[in-house]
Amino acid sequence: MNTPGIVYNASLCLYVNGTMYSYDNYDHQMLSDRVAQFRGQTERYLDGKLSDAEFLPLRLQNGLYVQRMAPMLRIAVPYGMLSSRQLRQLAMIARDYDKGYAHFTTRQNVQFNWPELEEVPDILAHLADVEMHAIQTSGNCIRNTTTDQFAGVSPDEIEDARPYCEIIRQWSTFHPEFAFLPRKFKIAVCGTKEDQAATQVHDIGIYIVQNAEGETGFRILAGGGLGRTPVIGQEVFPFVAKVDLLTALEAIMRVYNREGRRDNKYKARIKILVRETGLEAFREKVMHEWELIKDGPQTLTEEEIERCKAFFVDPDYQTLEDNPTVLQSALSSNALFASWYEQNVKAHKKSGYSIVTVSMKATGVAPGDVTDQQLDYLAELAEQYSFGEVRVTHHQNVVLADVRQDQLFELWEKLRSKALSSHNLDLLTDIICCPGGDFCALANAKSIPIAESIQRKFADFKELQSIGDLRINISGCMNACGHHHVGNIGILGVDKKGEEFYQVSLGGSSRNEASLGKIIGPAFAQDEIPLVIEKLVAVYKDKRTDGEKFIDTYNRIGIDPFKEVVYANAD
Repeated sequence: MNTPGIVYNASLCLYVNGTMYSYDNYDHQMLSDRVAQFRGQTERYLDGKLSDAEFLPLRLQNGLYVQRMAPMLRIAVPYGMLSSRQLRQLAMIARDYDKGYAHFTTRQNVQFNWPELEEVPDILAHLADVEMHAIQTSGNCIRNTTTDQFAGVSPDEIEDARPYCEIIRQWSTFHPEFAFLPRKFKIAVCGTKEDQAATQVHDIGIYIVQNAEGETGFRILAGGGLGRTPVIGQEVFPFVAKVDLLTALEAIMRVYNREGRRDNKYKARIKILVRETGLEAFREKVMHEWELIKDGPQTLTEEEIERCKAFFVDPDYQTLEDNPTVLQSALSSNALFASWYEQNVKAHKKSGYSIVTVSMKATGVAPGDVTDQQLDYLAELAEQYSFGEVRVTHHQNVVLADVRQDQLFELWEKLRSKALSSHNLDLLTDIICCPGGDFCALANAKSIPIAESIQRKFADFKELQSIGDLRINISGCMNACGHHHVGNIGILGVDKKGEEFYQVSLGGSSRNEASLGKIIGPAFAQDEIPLVIEKLVAVYKDKRTDGEKFIDTYNRIGIDPFKEVVYANAD
């Protein structure tokens, strides 16, 4: 989509019910051409006309990895939003081209773990039919821009972040200058007062803020990230006007693209550049670059901002009252429903509506995994109860953002009939977990069995409720796809002379006061982890004050009391 005065490279956008961006003819043709191009590349590779090294960048540009067991295809889900039509297409792909399931990631994307290489072009063609793609979900480029899963419906929102995510996505997709960066690059935008997008551990983190004059703009951080060197992002721009968003981002990207390390992939992320350059020196370089391009062709116009906002209008809400009689009656008469309501239902900006999060963390199921039948069923529920759309969350769950309060009990009954009514949101068993050694060729250890063993250890819901808000994140290697550094309790799989062990860290958080966890000591064997978690929880329950969350208790008493109990009987 090319607007006068704005340099966009592609829109590649989505649309449903006026709350997602719409493809135009250019987008459809470009995506069709891209699928045909990759089909030819794949055929040449399978015929031996392209080497592994030649095919590598081509497949990465289309979201295709070679994993431990089979190729893995990562699908882009811009700002986490999916229509019911897209859900059904994903279900079909899972059923016909995979092993009957897909996986929701911490980047709000969808992955297929078992496609056949020769069938990937067909999968991409099916995705294109519903305005989806896998472009820039891998490789050294700007990846999927993410945001809070409650964007546009949260009552504490400063402004809806989705139009700005879309503007960034149009700017970054196929951007010729940033197609081959030193390393992958991730951007998050947060418009809600409570950060649920892990904004501070992104290469660029953007907060929608208001300045002293009451103007709405952006606070921009740079240099955050996890992996081998976890870093909290640092402020580069305390306030940027809306029209200057893209030029400010471009200035940061130009400095990184020019000066980021390309000789060592472990030192190639922007976090290393910011650290080694120093924040003040890095900021000076960015400001110098910004002066060269500010007020140039990348400057947004008010008309362009309003054009993008117009695609994210409210659905056809009805005039309703909060807490209708039917909801009050159901809450008072059904304890299971009341527990689910307390954990999984959040306040909505519109009276008479609620935000529902469907937990994908039932015990015995790999966190984030979803079957083809569940995808089809979620599509059906989205159409019946939430204007035909869902959102994938950073925590690997699914949101129905616009549910009428007088239909909550009916929705819960339908979720319960398909084993989708887990009421553990934000509790200890709502675990973030990467695929780990069961699938990933990079992993040092398995992650999924660890998550299941913890869930089984804490199967009593009353105990979970008494523990309260506690985030456990698990990664199978230092690449930190499970974000273990920012888990209140983080678990990292490590290799010790060919055996799988697990480091445990405490004190991480990805919320407003972001923090990185500290390793408590020597690693543990797999069968020790549930008991270790039990001991850590016991310390917390013993030391906490009324209303104090795990992270608050940890910040108050420090790591030593936990360490003493965990290693009390160690030789």
